[in-house]
Amino acid sequence: MKSWDAIIVGGGIIGLSLAISLRKHGLRILIVERSELGREASHAAAGMLAASGSEIPDALKPLAEESARMYPEFVHELEDESGTRVDLRDQGTILVSEDGRFPEKAKPVPADRLHSLDPELRLSQSVQSAYLRERSVDPRAVVAAAIKAAKHRAVDVSSGAEVKTVLVKDDRATGVETDKTSYVAPVVVNCAGAWSGCIGPTHFPVKPVKGQMLSVVGGPGLNHVIRSENVYLVPRSDGRIVIGSTLENAGYNKRVDVDTIESLFQAATELVPELAGSRQHEAWAGLRPGTPDELPILGETSTPGYFVATGHYRDGILLAPITAQVMAEIILHKSPAHDLRAFSPARFQS
Repeated sequence: MKSWDAIIVGGGIIGLSLAISLRKHGLRILIVERSELGREASHAAAGMLAASGSEIPDALKPLAEESARMYPEFVHELEDESGTRVDLRDQGTILVSEDGRFPEKAKPVPADRLHSLDPELRLSQSVQSAYLRERSVDPRAVVAAAIKAAKHRAVDVSSGAEVKTVLVKDDRATGVETDKTSYVAPVVVNCAGAWSGCIGPTHFPVKPVKGQMLSVVGGPGLNHVIRSENVYLVPRSDGRIVIGSTLENAGYNKRVDVDTIESLFQAATELVPELAGSRQHEAWAGLRPGTPDELPILGETSTPGYFVATGHYRDGILLAPITAQVMAEIILHKSPAHDLRAFSPARFQS
């Protein structure tokens, strides 16, 4: 039976990035994915690389900021190895707020200057705005490039195989059992996103958090990401504008609700009235992997050889570079360059 040095469960951007990182160190890698590579939360994300927003828990900000800093080199390597372009944009974000509370790094934008930044943005006099220097990326382009880069580095893939449990012998991980077969490796890494809590024998409290979104075409061009308390708009270089998103506890239901999509669209047109003349290109829903404390789970479990890298919630795309780095360090028995105690799997293991 063929064996590998490590099995990665889950082929989203976290699993793909880690696979590439471990291959750079010479490990033989198998990715086992329940559906298709990159088709779950990574495919559904908006791609804002927002490392300093109020929605980022304080314990996560050092990792998030480092990962955002790593992104240009991360994208450059993916583009170089895949031969495909990744739409990384660095025009920044315009934050919109009625109460005027913005992250410390945001710079207030006077009303008379707002028009020069994004002429289509219309705000009432009671609303304030600020500029935040951050990037955005097309997650689907990132995932497509990562898939090609992984194949370029000879990462093996088993698609359409659902991992039921991690195999354990003499108290150590020895591989995984799927609904079809089993695979052998001394290292197993659970990167299964919203499904990572379903894998035995250790069950982590990871639950799916549904997000509905849409994209439009044929409307005004936007220079910046625009983000308010109710909605965000993320422009792509090909003219699409992504509008999102909801936070719903709906289990594994990924159905799109027409009324919800319409509400998001109306919220977007309140900020950019010219969007009313655009047409809907696509609507979709994704499942984010949420944890009780909204922090990822990173590290080795109480079973030697069994590691977890999941629970990235809304920040899987952003955190991919740093997650790949720190998890590779842990798996290779190197001291991680960051303090990961807040993300330890032990906080959920009795």
